[in-house]
Amino acid sequence: MIASAEQIAGIGFTSQRTRTRMVKRLKECGIRNEQLLEVMAAVPRHLFVDEAISTRAYDDVALPIGEGQTISQPFAVARMTEILLEDGPIERVLEVGTGSGYQAAVLSQLVEAVFTVERIRTLLDRARRRFRALQYRNIHTRYSDGGWGWSGHGPYDGIMVTAAPESIPEPLLEQLAIGGRMIVPVGEQGGTQSLTIITRTHQGFSRRQEHDVNFVPFLSGKS
Repeated sequence: MIASAEQIAGIGFTSQRTRTRMVKRLKECGIRNEQLLEVMAAVPRHLFVDEAISTRAYDDVALPIGEGQTISQPFAVARMTEILLEDGPIERVLEVGTGSGYQAAVLSQLVEAVFTVERIRTLLDRARRRFRALQYRNIHTRYSDGGWGWSGHGPYDGIMVTAAPESIPEPLLEQLAIGGRMIVPVGEQGGTQSLTIITRTHQGFSRRQEHDVNFVPFLSGKS
């Protein structure tokens, strides 16, 4: 089923006016990429959460999506995307942790192709239905342990990890293109996690840390 214009537009707390207020808050928090802000205003975040909590979809908070997972707060989505694009346009992005599908939806409007992997089948099935309903045709999905990445379509200009590993899986580093950038929260659950930016060079990998974050833990296996 294709989402109707009315569903996408929303009403009341899910309306375009509410989205515009969200974007204003993102600007106040330091997001500067105008194309990204336009995308954040356009992607219907309320369709990526359960209807019962859709009135909170444009609050700057993480929300539960089932299976012990969350949809990241809008600022986290915007900031990680902005970092990924800070050196200019890129073409191919690997997302590790599809979750609700919202982050992939935002990325899909800014890059040529998004390849996203998810280890929880029920979440992936829901995200796939959303992508079809919203006609996001450049998002490619896979049911897989995220630590393996998706080598068949690499190397990637960018890799975004939406859960926090204690250390970065080696296959993800291997699938990053020369000059490519990975955004990943690193740290222990319940402890300090740092948003870490890794760039691959001809000499190896450089890394910098931006700020402390709080993401769900990065788990192995499939469920």
